[in-house]
Amino acid sequence: MVYALIRPLLFLSDAEKAHNLSLAALKFAPLTMRDAHAPALRQTVAGLEFPNPVGLAPGYDKNAEVPVEIMRLGFGFAEVGTLTPQPQAGNPKPRLFRLVEDEAVINRMGFNNDGQEAAIARLRNIPVGSLRGPLGINIGANKDSEDRVADYVRGVRDMEPYADYLTINISSPNTPGLRALQDKGALDDLLTRSMAAREGSIPVFLKVAPDLEPADIDDIVEISVARGVAALIVSNTTISRPPLKSRHSKESGGLSGAPLRDLAHQRLRDFRKASGGAMKLIGVGGISSAQDAYARIRAGASLVQIYSALVYEGPGLAHRINKELARLLEQEGFTSIADAVGVDS
Repeated sequence: MVYALIRPLLFLSDAEKAHNLSLAALKFAPLTMRDAHAPALRQTVAGLEFPNPVGLAPGYDKNAEVPVEIMRLGFGFAEVGTLTPQPQAGNPKPRLFRLVEDEAVINRMGFNNDGQEAAIARLRNIPVGSLRGPLGINIGANKDSEDRVADYVRGVRDMEPYADYLTINISSPNTPGLRALQDKGALDDLLTRSMAAREGSIPVFLKVAPDLEPADIDDIVEISVARGVAALIVSNTTISRPPLKSRHSKESGGLSGAPLRDLAHQRLRDFRKASGGAMKLIGVGGISSAQDAYARIRAGASLVQIYSALVYEGPGLAHRINKELARLLEQEGFTSIADAVGVDS
């Protein structure tokens, strides 16, 4: 495997520098994986056609620079952002850390991005028909905003024309106070105003944290159903710290990668139970193989997203997961990925 040979060289570089290098490589020397879009992997979620269930989570392509190139790697959809109304630099560096011994990442990026206006300029130039699956745009609030809900309203209004779906991200641990928007009253106000800001009927997803209490889960499901949220993305990074081996284990920020796997899986099961299967779910956190993805699908996820695992497994991961998912479905007698969703719940 080529990536296994070059990974040690990449890991000699600072994590954020390596991330930026990978973006540059996709721009100037894009890779194209042979399609692994088996018919059994296709499904409709929130009225959108997904050629396969494996998407790239936000955080990689923060500024909508390479969505076309991302989908050429075998992803069934891509989510760009998080984008805020105004550009912001994010938190001081260093703010991104590889925990190699744990196959994990800690980040405290702080919604660093060029702002929505810059992203719109790029999205306008995407050739018609070049995207192989739905494009999601993840929106957030500026750190110094006096009215964070107004930031989300503006994000919905301004980014709607360029997205197939929008994700309201209130679950990052790296913007102080942001997760408070998951509280019942604040969430109801946020979703009411955000849904009303739409010109059309674009699907709106809500991204939630894994660090939730049972009552929080019930409230989020109740309000999301009432306000017409199309899907819940479960989950973001965690502020909890399971036992870790890396010297970076004490860094502040959100933990992702393999140590998040069990917690994220359990939260998905919790949301499936709380919603009684009425809410579409997207599983995120610690997914690094087809077996991980399939377990999340059987637990109730219609779609999954990956990101941190790419650091350790390389750009061919989505292709490999899809190829193996198709084999697992055939082995277990499912003719469609949709038939496997929630069978273990």
